[in-house]
Amino acid sequence: MRRYLFVILFLTVLAASPLRAQNTEGEAAVDSLVYVRAASMDASLAGKNVFNYVTVHQSQAISDAMRGKIERNRDKRMTGYRVRIFFDNKQNARAASEAAMGRFEAAYPGHGVYRSFASPYFKVTVGDFRTKSEALQMMRRIKADFPSAFVVKENINYPIVDRKRAYVVDTLSVARP
Repeated sequence: MRRYLFVILFLTVLAASPLRAQNTEGEAAVDSLVYVRAASMDASLAGKNVFNYVTVHQSQAISDAMRGKIERNRDKRMTGYRVRIFFDNKQNARAASEAAMGRFEAAYPGHGVYRSFASPYFKVTVGDFRTKSEALQMMRRIKADFPSAFVVKENINYPIVDRKRAYVVDTLSVARP
């Protein structure tokens, strides 16, 4: 465990320190930070094989292992939280659950909406949150439109890693004579 922490610390210090290198023509290269706008949605490659979109130079064994891992874990989910906005078993519950889904999608686009039926109840839940506090924040936002909303623990889809970071920091080498 100590060895792993030491390696991570070493790599962090190495990545944070400004580097100077010589390129092949004898010019000094200076690393600079570049701020690149992140994609607004992480779902552009969801369910797709990323190896079709990028060129990766690695041994075939690594590609085969990665492809196998993706195939074995295709339907894996994780435990997290969602906000239940509808829960009813009346005679018109099916139509009411569809209406609740439509109202939510129109008012809050970009969040997952899931409808399920567990006899005799129709349920509509929204969002994929890793923590209960994230789900509570969402519940507070939608409480005016859905006053009976409450947080439930469910198996969720893997959510977007970081919705709040709009930029990705990358390193760029600038050659100076």
